Amino acid sequence: MGPKRSKTGGEVTYDYIIVGAGSAGCVLANRLSAHPGKRVLLLEAGPTDWNPLIHMPAGIARLANQRSVNWGYRTEPESQLMGRTLWWPRGKTLGGSSSINAMCYIRGVPGDYDRWADATGDARWSWREVLPWFMRSEDNSRGSSALHGKGGPLGVSDLRHHNQLSDRFVESAASAGFARNDDFNGEQQEGFGLYQVTQREGLRCSTAAAYLRPVRERSNLEVRTRATVARVAIRGGRAVGVQLQGSDTIIEAGEVILAGGAINTPQLLMLSGVGPADHLREFGIGVAADLGEVGANLQDHLDICTLDGCTQKITYDHLNELAAGWRFLRHRDGPGSSNVAEAGGFVRSRLADDERCDLQFHFVPALLDDHGRHRLPGYGYTVHACYLHPRSRGRLRLRSADPSQAVAIHANYLGDPEGHDLARMIEGARVSREILSQPAFAAYRGAHVFPERALTSDAEYAEFIRRKAETIYHPVGTCRMGSDAAAPLDSELRVRGVDGLRVVDASVMPSLPSGNTNAPVIMIAERASALILNDSALAAGAASHPRGAARTFEPA
Repeated sequence: MGPKRSKTGGEVTYDYIIVGAGSAGCVLANRLSAHPGKRVLLLEAGPTDWNPLIHMPAGIARLANQRSVNWGYRTEPESQLMGRTLWWPRGKTLGGSSSINAMCYIRGVPGDYDRWADATGDARWSWREVLPWFMRSEDNSRGSSALHGKGGPLGVSDLRHHNQLSDRFVESAASAGFARNDDFNGEQQEGFGLYQVTQREGLRCSTAAAYLRPVRERSNLEVRTRATVARVAIRGGRAVGVQLQGSDTIIEAGEVILAGGAINTPQLLMLSGVGPADHLREFGIGVAADLGEVGANLQDHLDICTLDGCTQKITYDHLNELAAGWRFLRHRDGPGSSNVAEAGGFVRSRLADDERCDLQFHFVPALLDDHGRHRLPGYGYTVHACYLHPRSRGRLRLRSADPSQAVAIHANYLGDPEGHDLARMIEGARVSREILSQPAFAAYRGAHVFPERALTSDAEYAEFIRRKAETIYHPVGTCRMGSDAAAPLDSELRVRGVDGLRVVDASVMPSLPSGNTNAPVIMIAERASALILNDSALAAGAASHPRGAARTFEPA
């Protein structure tokens, strides 16, 4: 069933318009259009995901400078980071950030979601209730188990290739007294090992590849790329459609679902008159719903990199890209199949506030500075360390009523007045140096690169962090769901004060999960699809599926 003509004679009308074809939007497009009677329009501001660098995992090293598929945001000057403005890459193509990320498949831990359930007053966001939705999405190459799914749309697999230094990193962590862990999404998160990645047969498995490509030919699904939404049309307290940039026509819909991510979604809400009333009036925007926390509650994982030179030419710094690419084309393995951030781990530090691990590490067998955009001479390796549960909160603000103008990002890193976040970042940097100092690296260890010399005091580590820390790409929370009246969304992701409007992306998270955010966003979209369809049978079926039984959810 195709879309039907609007009663006003304008654009066609749809049951659902999804704004943003990223990690959440592609999932929603698949699940909602699985019902033939539902007409679905998916809008993406960026191009199709044709770029071959997207699909070869190691292409991530070249994607950083591909402005055609990357929004390339920058923060405002960060007062606690020596006034630096930080670069925030976000995906601008089919698959969104799942098409440009490092593919690490991490869910977080039960305590993360039980806290969401407390924040929303809704047990459906507890670990027990969200686990089946993680498993429904998953097609794990290791097979099904009590905690893993098989047969879902999203390919999750072990790396087909990893550098020998990644093994040395895991060995060094063990020498430093940390446990080995072969499954960070298993019974416990703590420990070090190789990451599982969102890949299938060596190729990146973005949500565009997993969820959208198999259903593009459905007659009730329309996908438009290079289609930037200027505003949501709201009449009489109800969202009735969207208006694209460069058009005066309203594309009508029964329900509008914003899936643009933690930056674009709150911006679009504010441009549509949903947000802090006084702020909107500054730009002459009429107020449809006074929601003061739209754009607030911004959280991100700040990351500090420790770099050492390598005495052997075995890193990825000067890889023969032609040979790696040829091998990948022929066999779907070799260095071209690496996600680059191959190994890592989770630590519950001595400063941990609760039962969860509070530090995460990613190991890269290459010198990585300024997100890989600053190429350093020689050979080396890098350890990322981030603090998982920051207390600092930032905010997004409009610069203009012009949709083409990016919002002002006030990340407010290390902004908590007690210095809580900085103390834990220091702990992460110390652990990084401790691991790299172990005997397993003795045959490879060259000179210190960053920090440039051995540090001893907290003050020295603090200066290093303020000078060099960057995002590790996990912004969330700017349209949080909650049970309190100040929360922009209720627990079913509906925008308060506006009927027919929901948000489904990382912005809905009340707090950061313990790890990478792509898998949680996919889970949110799986969970939301049932809420949107009010499909109680689907919801009950996923929640009651016996643990440990084979998971063979058929992709729609």
